[in-house]
Amino acid sequence: MSLKTVNILFAGDSGDGMQVTGQQFGNTAAILGNDVHTLPDFPAEIRAPAGTMPGVSGFQISFSERIIHTPGDKLDVLVAFNPPALQANLKLLKPKGILILNEEAFTEKAFKKAGLTADPREDELLKGCQRFDLPLTSLTVNAVSEFNLTHSQANRSKNMFALGVLYWLFDKKVEATNDWIAKKYEKDATLVASNQAVLKAGYNYALTAELFAEQYPVGKAALPAGQYRQITGNEAFGLALATAAHLSKRQVLLSGYPITPSSTVLHEAVKYNEHNVGVFQAEDEIAAMSATVGAAYGGSLAATVTSGPGFDLKAEALGLAVMTELPLVLINVQRAGPSTGMPTKPQQADLLQACFGRHGECPVPVLAAQSASDCFTILLEAFELAIRFMTPVIVLSDAYLASGSEPWLLPDINTLPDLTPDFAKPQENFQPYARNDDLSRPWAIPGTLDLMHRIGGLEKAENTGAVSYDPDNHETMVKLREAKIQTLAEAYPVPEMLGNPSGDTLVIAWGSTHGAVLTAIERLHEQGVDISYVHLRHVYPLAPAFGDIVKNFKRVLVPELNRGQLTQLLRTAFNVDAVCHSKVSGKPFYVDELMEAFQA
Repeated sequence: MSLKTVNILFAGDSGDGMQVTGQQFGNTAAILGNDVHTLPDFPAEIRAPAGTMPGVSGFQISFSERIIHTPGDKLDVLVAFNPPALQANLKLLKPKGILILNEEAFTEKAFKKAGLTADPREDELLKGCQRFDLPLTSLTVNAVSEFNLTHSQANRSKNMFALGVLYWLFDKKVEATNDWIAKKYEKDATLVASNQAVLKAGYNYALTAELFAEQYPVGKAALPAGQYRQITGNEAFGLALATAAHLSKRQVLLSGYPITPSSTVLHEAVKYNEHNVGVFQAEDEIAAMSATVGAAYGGSLAATVTSGPGFDLKAEALGLAVMTELPLVLINVQRAGPSTGMPTKPQQADLLQACFGRHGECPVPVLAAQSASDCFTILLEAFELAIRFMTPVIVLSDAYLASGSEPWLLPDINTLPDLTPDFAKPQENFQPYARNDDLSRPWAIPGTLDLMHRIGGLEKAENTGAVSYDPDNHETMVKLREAKIQTLAEAYPVPEMLGNPSGDTLVIAWGSTHGAVLTAIERLHEQGVDISYVHLRHVYPLAPAFGDIVKNFKRVLVPELNRGQLTQLLRTAFNVDAVCHSKVSGKPFYVDELMEAFQA
């Protein structure tokens, strides 16, 4: 039976290889032409206790012959390697969904270790599902018996056996994963042969044991023509940094301090050293932010990346960049807080901090990526705005976009922005804080003849940049910096409206909620519900013209993974009675819950 869209979750301990299993299935589905969206879910601890609820690791995949926008909600297939993996996810399995269990892991000892008082297989939520109990450990050990592996070594390959079973169930080829195994273990022929044997054994077991009544092939998606690659948000940021170096013909410096979930942006950027991207791992977040200011002063395209707690520490040096009016980009890959919070879980709770979290009148524009692939586009746009308006720009992503992946249509290079800096030319009586039509000051490279100027954190005299304690000058400069950012907001493109331009209900979203919200709106439209949707990528300042859009609707709903931060901005800016649909569980929105909220 052919299916349109399938949602699968692989769940088990961190050591069970769930991320590898999910990535390989997702890559194979993408190679074979499906639209594929993925969502890894990691434990917060680096070495989470095996067999416990906090130690559950998961990888969710949605693959389809349609254009999709999320890694899925309710599951068609749940593969649970142990009791806590089942307990944590059983409520997500659809009625009549397929449940594949490693039956050898479901013991009284395992239940006790996981803190379970009952066998999760007996839960009422699982009644009616198609359950398949497989002795995965034994089957795997048997499959590699000829390779003289230890029991522990053999057991680590059981994820490949499960992957083979799923490949047969959904009529997928194993060749791409075989190639990956060969490359990963190229220095150990035994590991190559044994893992490939387990994968084949899983596929053949599903074929010959007649576990399933039928296969469920999913056709190719009708994606727009072009060249694609599967990409995560943090990978997209890395590619954007390399692209910015080429577009500007300047050195790009990315500074940062390792912090989850932003660290992989540093890892990605290091790959592009030959493309004029430099990476500076600082001793702390304050040094990383300060180095970014210094790089911008020296004429480089400068960026820094962090998450939650690191964003707090960058505030003072970010204020220095505002005072000196230097172009740079600060990327914040948000996570659930406050304090250490839940480091691997998504949340959108840093918005108001991004807008206002600095001392003094310190305006900074804030952009937010709406998808993994949009991380590429929005970072280039942030550099473009930073250079044009001589200002720092904040880009918000989050843990959901950082690790989740989707197909990315490689852009036509001719559509990318021109990032060539217009540096100040040598001139008599140079004034470093004179303004152009955008209210931007000139970008003067230190050491350039006849461009001597003073720069620093103390207030600047208008035009000359000399240190000034004059109260009237301070008020003038505060208002000029504010007016510049308001001028920048007028350069924002008008957000696209999905649905009627006026009516009863307008949904406004921002950031990573886009995929779930868009899917919910599309399904409601299919049901004939009159509801409109606007997604904001340019979050602060809000474009003045957006107020006219908002006032055309009787009610405004704002789904946010926080307690209503964009909602507050909308209320303040446009005097509109916006209502927040809040979620702060560390999980993304589910489409069904949004559809219910939008119709309430």
